[in-house]
Amino acid sequence: MKHIIKTFCLAIGILSTTSCSDFLDQTAPSELPQNSVFESVAYTGFAINKLYGDMAQDETYSQYLPIIWGLNSDCELVDGLGSDTQNTAHNRGAMNYNVSPGWSDIAKMWDAMYGIIENANLAIDGIEKSPLIAKGNENRTTMLRYKGEALTIRAMIYFDLIRIFGDVPMKMEPSQSDLSNVYLSKTDRDEIMDRLITDLEEAIELLPWAGQVSDYTTERVTKGYAHALLANIALTRSGWMIREKAKEGYVTAEYSDAVYPTQRCDDATRKQMYELALLHLSAIITNKTHQLNPSVENQWLLINQRTLDNTYHENIFEIPMGMGATGELGYTVGVRMNGNTSYGHNSSGKMKLTAPYLYSFHKGDQRRDITCANFDIRQTDGVAKEQLLGNSPFAIYVGKWDVRKFDNELANLVATYDPDSKWMSGINVVRMRYPQVLLMYAEVMNELAGPTGSYTNDAGITAQEALAEVHNRSFENPETEETYLNTITRSKEDFFEAIVDENAWELAGEGFRKYDLIRWNLLVDKIIEFKQTYVSQVNDGTYQSTLYFNYSDDAKTKIDASSITYYGIPEGMSASNYQGSRSSWGKVDDTQMNTNLPSISSGLVGNSLTGSKDAVSVKNRYLLPIASTTISASNGVLSNSYGYSN
Repeated sequence: MKHIIKTFCLAIGILSTTSCSDFLDQTAPSELPQNSVFESVAYTGFAINKLYGDMAQDETYSQYLPIIWGLNSDCELVDGLGSDTQNTAHNRGAMNYNVSPGWSDIAKMWDAMYGIIENANLAIDGIEKSPLIAKGNENRTTMLRYKGEALTIRAMIYFDLIRIFGDVPMKMEPSQSDLSNVYLSKTDRDEIMDRLITDLEEAIELLPWAGQVSDYTTERVTKGYAHALLANIALTRSGWMIREKAKEGYVTAEYSDAVYPTQRCDDATRKQMYELALLHLSAIITNKTHQLNPSVENQWLLINQRTLDNTYHENIFEIPMGMGATGELGYTVGVRMNGNTSYGHNSSGKMKLTAPYLYSFHKGDQRRDITCANFDIRQTDGVAKEQLLGNSPFAIYVGKWDVRKFDNELANLVATYDPDSKWMSGINVVRMRYPQVLLMYAEVMNELAGPTGSYTNDAGITAQEALAEVHNRSFENPETEETYLNTITRSKEDFFEAIVDENAWELAGEGFRKYDLIRWNLLVDKIIEFKQTYVSQVNDGTYQSTLYFNYSDDAKTKIDASSITYYGIPEGMSASNYQGSRSSWGKVDDTQMNTNLPSISSGLVGNSLTGSKDAVSVKNRYLLPIASTTISASNGVLSNSYGYSN
């Protein structure tokens, strides 16, 4: 990647129990004492860069978090169906909420994430003790910017740990040589989030906006990301969570486990968190550093071509990856190459989307065919061709990452890989996009002022206007959506449902959907709704038994997505007007209906046909257990909850 930030491995005392990714330039000194490191701006920069390198590990953001750990939701599935969903020591079972503490990947991720936290703690402590931050020192501003980066990255890591495990140990200082602060018990996640909010408020004052300072592109955390992350944490702090035990003064959900209740904070704290989120979301919107790219197609083309958008900065923060070394976007998730093709060899396409999700889009929404790749690429007669998928309603690929959109350098690399080797795309992992800011803003404004009201510290736009900005971008003729956008403002409840829908249409496949559904306490409801919708659409004739389509090129290598007869053959046309056809979801398939559908997310909703809220031993158990090996190594201070064994 031409614009990759080069990162460096730097051993300072106990600076990391984890290793740097192979692509990193390991040119920094390895024997410097810690205080010497932070007496140099250059070496401090290396220490901060190492945090980015640690985020490029498979066990963190190269693979685990963006592709696997955010599954399953109501529209995103891991590629395990039927008996695969019972494999408790594999991601196919774990992401269907059937997981064992013995699954080794849990410990790998835990260790890697806490390794980043340790390195961030070292950097923050070293900078705070550095003589270079003294007032009047010419290096003060740079060093404090580095501190802001470390604070923000540490907050992001803790936030993800909370969303995956619930309560976790909070360690905000470097490890002591006598290990006196190493074996820590769990801290209530509300206490952790309150601390993260305080840290981010400090980081915001230290960081520049993207492009404001040389080298501070969207491949580094900046003021905009710190604002957005703080808002996201505030909304999670105000939302629903399954708890290890009931908290006094909290509101308990109607659907809640008797032992491990699902609760949210009291109404006064909730309002405070919404107002806090509004303040920081408004800061991003009014600053205008970050905006929507007017073209949703160009937005995803730039991502696939590993090109930073320095015009709109829609991607507020994207973790830099290294071509050929890190980053599995395009390989583990994306348009599937089925076998060896002229573009390259087989890719896995582990994440799947569903037929009800594809049909949920409004007609004319460009995001449908960008997001839902209802085809794979196969080599036929010496040419790589798209082939429409058959009756596989739970196996639609995520089209946002597409090998055919790669720049020449990456495409040439992929084409040369050995067929038995996994290739690393180097495509950056986007952790926050401007549409998320607008949708969070719409949610907050709706809660505080309704769909069309104003509120103190707002950004000068209503909730409806913020949502409409996201929605309308995806339509060639947005005026066709005016009736819909006006209809959803009838009540706060209607508008909130529209936010939930827009969240799915905009963000599916990107690793965020599940966590928003959790804080809304909608994960179980929406998964059951998806299953019910599939059964209903099969039975009421929504789906076509046969899909007809045309190609967009004479060589018949690319299907014209706009021609696919998802809604039946248009009036005045017949099957003879189409160049190809494929059996599809309208034909009742016993395996899909009675084996695969009941198995999806069965650990969360049971294994009946469409699921049941009362079919599981622990309600709302979407959190993962702590790994058995981690518990064994904790000197007795850690144990599992939520009905998991140790």
